[in-house]
Amino acid sequence: MTSKLLKAVPVLPSLDLARSVQFFVSKLGFEEIHLALGEYAIVNKDDIEVHFWACDDKKIPEVSGCRIETQNIAALYAHCEREAIVHPNGKLTEKPWGATEFSVLDLDGNLITFFEYSEN
Repeated sequence: MTSKLLKAVPVLPSLDLARSVQFFVSKLGFEEIHLALGEYAIVNKDDIEVHFWACDDKKIPEVSGCRIETQNIAALYAHCEREAIVHPNGKLTEKPWGATEFSVLDLDGNLITFFEYSEN
C-alpha cells in the first residue's frame, strides 16, 4: 500500500448548529467556515477543521467527542480556564501514554480533549 493518510476531521453531533459554531468561535477562537441551519456546519482554526451535523437526540452528543493535538497546551489551558469551559474532571494532567491533556465540554456535551505529546 502506497497511500498516506494526511488528516482526520472530527464530525460532531449538534443540537443547534448556530450555537455550536458560536461556542467554537467565541470560546476557542475558531472561524466560521460554513453554516447551513438544520444540516451542517464547519469551523476552522490553524490546521484544524471541526464539522457538525444536525442532531435532534440529546443523548448522542453526550457520548461523542474528539481529540485535538496542540502546541503550547499550557497557554490554551489557561485560556480555557479563563473562559470557564474546562471540564470539572478534565483538568490539565500528564498521561502515562506520553501526552499532557485537558478536556472541555461544548454546549451539547461533546467532549473535546486537547493534547500535546511530551518531548522525548
